[in-house]
Amino acid sequence: MVRRKPAPVSPLPQRDGIDPVHVKLPLDGAWPTVRAYLEERYGAAAGDGRIAAMLAAGEFAAADGPVTADTPYRPGGHLWFHREPGPPEPVVPFPVEVLHRDERIVVADKPHFLATTPRGSHATETALARLRRDLDLPRLSPAHRLDRLTAGVVLFVADPALRGAYQGLFERREAVKEYEAVARHEPDAAARLPVVVCSRIVKDRGRLDAYEVPGEPNAESLVELAEERGGLGRYRLAPRTGRTHQLRVHMNGLGLPILGDPLYPEVLGEGDPEDYRRPLQLLARSLEFTDPVDGRRRRFSSGRELAAWRDPAGWTTG
Repeated sequence: MVRRKPAPVSPLPQRDGIDPVHVKLPLDGAWPTVRAYLEERYGAAAGDGRIAAMLAAGEFAAADGPVTADTPYRPGGHLWFHREPGPPEPVVPFPVEVLHRDERIVVADKPHFLATTPRGSHATETALARLRRDLDLPRLSPAHRLDRLTAGVVLFVADPALRGAYQGLFERREAVKEYEAVARHEPDAAARLPVVVCSRIVKDRGRLDAYEVPGEPNAESLVELAEERGGLGRYRLAPRTGRTHQLRVHMNGLGLPILGDPLYPEVLGEGDPEDYRRPLQLLARSLEFTDPVDGRRRRFSSGRELAAWRDPAGWTTG
């Protein structure tokens, strides 16, 4: 197996736990200067004059120093810059709990509404950025991800040299993940449980929800009823694959959409302020794996409880 050569270490520091953008210059480039490449690649998106202004302010850096308007283009070279800060992000008013920390890994109990890693409009208000700042671990990286609206156990890697080893657990499906969800209790659906749901799930770029289509299955989930009371069910979910929104799609397909879900069975309130009182009732309850470094069997469990199960008042079950 050919290993990719790692990129050089960025000469720019993180900002609020966020890495600078890294750009590798194309090997087949024929631009006379770095500025010419940047104008062609990013000029339209950045706006008239913005690339020139950033170069004049020294906001681009190469491994050997600042990039200026006259810096020659070097095929295969590396440069970095920080994205301009956007509007202030809404602060997610829930803490990230640390379940375990050692020299190799950090295991966190992520709250609902907080993204795992920077993406789109979520940057500083992410679990990764918070942990990097709070634990003074600027090189912390995720081994996997949870949906922003899902709470629960997430594994991060503290030692950069071991990132591949821990990420490989998820790529090879060796990490055992167990989830918990609250949905209404439907006797007809419950009579079919437990069931292993296999289907083909696709997610189109620009579309918020994923959906099932005919074809070879690419998603598999075990669904079983753990407990029922007052018209609600607490369900145990064990995904054996990791497609986008997989558990949410499969529960909806069974006629058991998860309470608090803004996408399934229908997309609701896009652009509306989020109601922190009604989070998606989906929790990554536990994570279990054999440590790739010392061979120990490790298991970590969330200390959170789903609100609709703890106090069903106010949660619709119709």
